[in-house]
Amino acid sequence: MKIIQTITLAAFALTLAACNSNEETNQNTNSAGDIAPTNTQATTDHGAEDKSETDVGFEMTGGNIEEAAKVPEKEKTAIIDSFTEYMESFNEEDTERYMKTISKNPEGFNYDDEKVKVEQTFNDFDTIRTADNVTIIEYDKSQAQVFSNIHTSLEQIDTGAKLDQNGRQVTVFVKEDGKWLVSSVYYIGESTK
Repeated sequence: MKIIQTITLAAFALTLAACNSNEETNQNTNSAGDIAPTNTQATTDHGAEDKSETDVGFEMTGGNIEEAAKVPEKEKTAIIDSFTEYMESFNEEDTERYMKTISKNPEGFNYDDEKVKVEQTFNDFDTIRTADNVTIIEYDKSQAQVFSNIHTSLEQIDTGAKLDQNGRQVTVFVKEDGKWLVSSVYYIGESTK
């Protein structure tokens, strides 16, 4: 059971963060080191306080996913390219490249802590995250929210224990020095059984 909890913990660490005010979910406290029971729908909160599901453009547990209107084509391409780089750099376990996708002043977590957690994850787990239904759901000139369905496959290097999990994620990007960088992430995983 401890291995499953450890793997579940890592799955949540891989998604950076989530925030959900639903009482049926497990709220954690600002750390990927928080352990969520494996038989509950779990979320992890990396410092984003008092956010509701609607703060990220839709209800995380349901709702229609609609593309934001009037996103300039150049910005749409830049945002989706930034999301792709964020996912690919993580899958390739390239810490330096991954940290270049993260805002220096993130809203949902601490930049330096994230680097430590990501390095630890890369040392302990082989992980692949894939995204589909990638959609810009909110946009203005300084911030964009990207929805995606995320599938995480991970294997603990020491034990060979494996876990596959699906979830819904909203990745919030901010524009810094002309680049779209991850500022916070909201994730809710499906219950594991």
